[in-house]
Amino acid sequence: MENQLKNIVKIIIKKKFKILIDNLIFQPTRKEFEGDITLLLFPLLKKIKTDPETLGKEIGSNLKSDSNIIEKYNLVKGFLNLTVCNSFYISFLNDIKNHKKYGHIKPNKSSKKIIVEYSSPNTNKPLHLGHIRNNLLGFSVSKILEANGYNVIKTQIINDRGIHICKSMVAWKLFGKNARPSDLNNKGDQFVGKFYVLYNDQYKQEVAKLIADGFSEIDAKNNAPIYMKAKELLKKWELNDGETKKLWSEMNQWVYSGFEMTYKKLGVDFDSIYYESDTYLLGKKIIEEGIEKKVFYYKKDGSVWVDLSSDGLDEKLLLRSDGTSVYITQDLGTAFQRIRDNPEMSGMVYTVGNEQDYHFKVLFLILKKLGYNWSKNLFHLSYGMVDLPSGKMKSREGTVVDADELIESMIESAEKISSNHGKKIKLDDSKKLYNDIGLGALKYFILKVDPKKRILFDPKSSFDFNGNTGPFIQYTYARIQSILKENKNIQWNSNKTTKIHLKEKEILKQILIYPEVIKNAGNLYSPSLIANYIYDLVKLFNSFYQNINILGEKDSNQKSFRLLLSRKVGEIIYNSCLLLGINVPNRM
Repeated sequence: MENQLKNIVKIIIKKKFKILIDNLIFQPTRKEFEGDITLLLFPLLKKIKTDPETLGKEIGSNLKSDSNIIEKYNLVKGFLNLTVCNSFYISFLNDIKNHKKYGHIKPNKSSKKIIVEYSSPNTNKPLHLGHIRNNLLGFSVSKILEANGYNVIKTQIINDRGIHICKSMVAWKLFGKNARPSDLNNKGDQFVGKFYVLYNDQYKQEVAKLIADGFSEIDAKNNAPIYMKAKELLKKWELNDGETKKLWSEMNQWVYSGFEMTYKKLGVDFDSIYYESDTYLLGKKIIEEGIEKKVFYYKKDGSVWVDLSSDGLDEKLLLRSDGTSVYITQDLGTAFQRIRDNPEMSGMVYTVGNEQDYHFKVLFLILKKLGYNWSKNLFHLSYGMVDLPSGKMKSREGTVVDADELIESMIESAEKISSNHGKKIKLDDSKKLYNDIGLGALKYFILKVDPKKRILFDPKSSFDFNGNTGPFIQYTYARIQSILKENKNIQWNSNKTTKIHLKEKEILKQILIYPEVIKNAGNLYSPSLIANYIYDLVKLFNSFYQNINILGEKDSNQKSFRLLLSRKVGEIIYNSCLLLGINVPNRM
């Protein structure tokens, strides 16, 4: 509708004032004024030499007489408030009534391809609450981009090598007593994570002892025996020492199995997986190329650096003096490999916390300096951290919220809360229902927040059946399915007189903007726009349901209109929730 109005207004202005206008600004009419959509007149007065009232009356009267969209208008200073004809909404609903994926653009073979990276964990610890936000955000963004017509490749890079992995390996060799996860009936990633915590406990003790013996803090940290063992193990790994590689491979496999179980619980998946142990070698080759191009340089100790000070950044280490790589080494290799695998790629999104903002500025700038034109299509989806009431999570201290435990606790909470509300479900699929409600609460709580903002995680408030929560939205969807259960054959005739109540009109206005919301959510990589759109739609529907008689309406065509409107709301809830990775049950 907005685009239609823009085209008509441009024609009116050209005809009356002989001026071409490119930018017209429309916005929803403020609640205290009559109207549905408002045209801002003030920006037009810079080009059109007249007063707001004259301009408003000219545009308003012509829209009313020449278009089938506007019924009436009113002027409030520089704001032209337009009331849309009921016939427009009737026609609109009739046009989309059979489009179950209204607002979604289906990709085809010629659609642009975009890569979305998320998760990308280290294989020295299990997934935690921070990883949950990362996975949910990345997965949802990939679904939103698909709804915008992109062919999306969901990917991750598994950080399966480096000093952090060697720390877990050293601790297992020292304290593991040759045990395997299966011996203790442990999930593999959780098993390995315990040794990462053990390493850091031992490391702290050794550093404290060295400081007590007279070492400086820096020297103590660099010379702690267990740290020296981890560094030695990293050197052996990079030299392809057989015994080291065998243990590394086995421990990583334990973790991979554990990750896969968590991903399945969370409902996320991937189309491709890259491993740092593969891409870091390609990264080293790129660094050699950079040295030849004189983009990178050696320091006296043999380490390789890049100087980005002329671009407002600092010097960046690319290879240590002993030849071992750092994080950015593999990131260079991974980016290059992905382009090699997908040469037609039109964009790549990195879903990584804002603690790595500087890292990605450096990465993108280095790729640009190396002459890779595709570097301009790289985007860092930076998101805020997840905090606990007790403070920041720390993996090395074992103070994180374990992802598996959190998921299970959310499912258990769903069952308890449903029981307390008299909603105990005695169905064969009750387990799936509580799973959907629990995960729906978790996912919605996290995704309704703008990615850039930090989150204070509060699981209790995520279950409010009357608030801005996943269960509230799921319950509304189930209510709609209950209404439609005995009224599947909807025979609405748009040519017959249909009255539109104000509350029905508000719903139609919300449905009208759904495609634009999907578009904006894709442009901004922001699932929160989808989440909050659904919440607004659900609130409007519940107000409609509580004030308008649907099933008791005596006029069969009017009743069919209300049932069709309800069905369309249900379809949008369903499709929008899929964009957030949320399942909606037919019954609650």
